[in-house]
Amino acid sequence: MEEKDKLKIKLFKLIVYNIIIFIAIFIFFGLFVFFMIRNNIYRSVDNELYESRLEVLETEGKSNFFINSGLFNQNNYIFFGDTSSSSYSIASILSNPNIFVIVRDMEGKIISDNLGRLGNYVNEISFSDKNLDKTYELSVLNEYDYRGINFIIPGINEEQYVQLLINIDSEKNLVTGYFQIIIIAIIVVCILSIIASYLVSKRTLKPVSESLEKQMEFVQNVSHELRTPLTIIQAKQELLLQEPNAKIIDKSEDISLTLNETKRLSKLVKDLLILSRADSNKIKLQKENINIDEYIKEIVTPYLEIAQMQEKEIILNFNYKMDVDVDTNKFYQLMIILLDNAIKYTEEKDKIEISTYLKDNKCVIEVKDTGIGVSDEGLSRIFERFYREDKARNRETGGTGLGLSIANLIVSEHGGTIKAAHNKPKGTIFTIRLPR
Repeated sequence: MEEKDKLKIKLFKLIVYNIIIFIAIFIFFGLFVFFMIRNNIYRSVDNELYESRLEVLETEGKSNFFINSGLFNQNNYIFFGDTSSSSYSIASILSNPNIFVIVRDMEGKIISDNLGRLGNYVNEISFSDKNLDKTYELSVLNEYDYRGINFIIPGINEEQYVQLLINIDSEKNLVTGYFQIIIIAIIVVCILSIIASYLVSKRTLKPVSESLEKQMEFVQNVSHELRTPLTIIQAKQELLLQEPNAKIIDKSEDISLTLNETKRLSKLVKDLLILSRADSNKIKLQKENINIDEYIKEIVTPYLEIAQMQEKEIILNFNYKMDVDVDTNKFYQLMIILLDNAIKYTEEKDKIEISTYLKDNKCVIEVKDTGIGVSDEGLSRIFERFYREDKARNRETGGTGLGLSIANLIVSEHGGTIKAAHNKPKGTIFTIRLPR
């Protein structure tokens, strides 16, 4: 299976995983909010039932007191045990007019009730002597919904059950409405979660995808760069083996070409090692405080003669005149890369100018030439590994396409920036900015 196919499978799994996580979180919070709202709505109803129960029990206690103290007067007080009017007596002492009252004997049969129109359905009202003093929910004819509470009070001859009911149709509708809203919200959130999961997963795997593409491109480029010199070396060595008695002078051209390709391979391996150390964060700078103008002049001096031999001119324009903390070995490598490029890609009568100056509290170093220049696309990709504007010309000059990548790396390790731009009317300008 190709790496791209594996990446697609990984993307799909990540999307599914994110969708499950998002939906689970929203369902949990949705249900949590629903049950909180539901409990709050029913809590107020239950409080009304508990308060009414307490009113009944307190009044029942007072009636017992009157009886025991001989103060009971049946003309002005209706006792609970009066089976003909006990429910009405209880209803008359309740402060909440929304409470319905049913009085039952110890067998659960209805003694009396105060149900109004609900009395037509009294036989449909369920009753249980279990879980007394606790609120519960019941439905009448699957059409009307009530909350109720059952408890015991003493009667004249025996204890009796009192069943208090309160209609919760409006509360039920409100809860149902909230539930429908939450369901719709969860559905919308699920759809949004799918979209968000796809975008988040794609964004998460984007660096991995880009890294994979760069890795594949890197491997292809390295393979290509290694294959060409190795093929040449192998071919030339096989030719030498075919003529074992030939003199060195007769094969000097083949030997020279083999040596040149070997040098190219050596330089390529060296550059790859530098980039490999950078990728693994193993590059450690050993900075020194040096006069940057003097150090650049020291680096450039050997190139003055080379440029003169090629009828090119190197102009030095140093104006910084201050010290900078740099790793001298790395900075030397940086300047050599830029100088090599400038000399390779300039022709006779062209100029190379190296300048230093202070700008925005930064040390600015410019390497400007009037050579063949770079295309617009080349400027945007010039620091990429193995990118070469003219591959054929680079091969002739021994370039591997890694030099400017290493230059960019060195500048970055120093906390600076490097940019390439067109030098009008022709040529290229490399501008380096280093912190003081």
